[in-house]
Amino acid sequence: MTTLYFDCFSGAAGDMVLGALLDAGLPLDDLRSALGSLAVDRDAIWTERVTRAGVTATKFNVRGEDHHHHHGHQHRTIEEIHCLVAGSALSATAKTRTKELFTRLGEVEAAIHGTTLDKVHLHEVGALDSIIDIAGTVFALEEMAIDRVVSSPVNVGSGTVKSAHGVFPVPVPAAARLLEGHPVYAGAQTGELVTPTGALIITAYAESFGPVPPMTLKKVGYGAGTRDVRETPNVLRVLIGEADASAPSHSVVVIEAEIDDMNPQIFGLLMDRLLAEGALDVFYTPIQMKKNRPGTLMTIVAPPGARERLTSTVFRETTTIGVRYRETVRECLDRETVSVTTPYGPVAMKVARQRGEVLNASPEFDDCARLAAAKGVPVKDVQAAAIKAYLEHRQDR
Repeated sequence: MTTLYFDCFSGAAGDMVLGALLDAGLPLDDLRSALGSLAVDRDAIWTERVTRAGVTATKFNVRGEDHHHHHGHQHRTIEEIHCLVAGSALSATAKTRTKELFTRLGEVEAAIHGTTLDKVHLHEVGALDSIIDIAGTVFALEEMAIDRVVSSPVNVGSGTVKSAHGVFPVPVPAAARLLEGHPVYAGAQTGELVTPTGALIITAYAESFGPVPPMTLKKVGYGAGTRDVRETPNVLRVLIGEADASAPSHSVVVIEAEIDDMNPQIFGLLMDRLLAEGALDVFYTPIQMKKNRPGTLMTIVAPPGARERLTSTVFRETTTIGVRYRETVRECLDRETVSVTTPYGPVAMKVARQRGEVLNASPEFDDCARLAAAKGVPVKDVQAAAIKAYLEHRQDR
């Protein structure tokens, strides 16, 4: 499992994320091609090698804008940004993911300014360079086949910063809202260390926050911020490696609560929300409670760093007045996704291995359901064709 670790000891900004990923080996030409019309022309984006407090790093640049702390006057709506993304050369999955990230950003801005999503205008984060930062990061993580993202606690900086809306304390309102439920701190550095774009990317992708997870380190990348300060290198570091096969087990937290007085329609929405916020698994078990009332045992399995965030969601979205939790360990098979070609179209296969031996291979149900609907055949026929194609592919190797 390819793991990426964001080391945010000097904060994070969109250009720092892309700079670090390029520094770790992402080809710039591949990024240019994927951005397509977003990058206007090939010279619209470029990199340079810079030094930040003695550390050599990659600075990612977009022509015509003061990239890291620009305060331009690009006021785009979410719909306008979605149209720009649709015109890029990103994959369909990457376009969807990029639009989801901007929708999340729009919802945060709308809540801060007391307006609606369709009326909100994104200021700094609506400028072309921020759009390129987010779309480019989505492409990079997909292209580099990153399976899991972990982050350190985030250094947000201190002091104040000028924005399109005036002078605000650090972190600015949008960044602070995006960082809710995640570990942050203010180090010795002053100034804005985390931008809304950086906060969006880190919190959207990191499944947990804490120390570097066990892995065999393969690549290290440094993405430079604009300023060069003496105290600490103004860089974002990424560590990329393979999960340590000698340490297959890792800690998880199990959160539970019994509920017997809630509209059952809410459970489906709750599950989707918890999974979107970093839960590894969510399931419900029918139980009998006090006074012989039927109830539901809600069980959430999550990284330990996500416990407080998920517990807050449970209290906000359900009728329970208490939860219990325990930390335990789990052992997982190594997993990867491969694509096979069937008479109905391509299907993703989820393959599980232990010490290199394939123990299970299962077709992605959503792919099978989509192809079955398109071709007018039973889902089981598409599943059988996918398994047959996978077995034949294995025999040919």
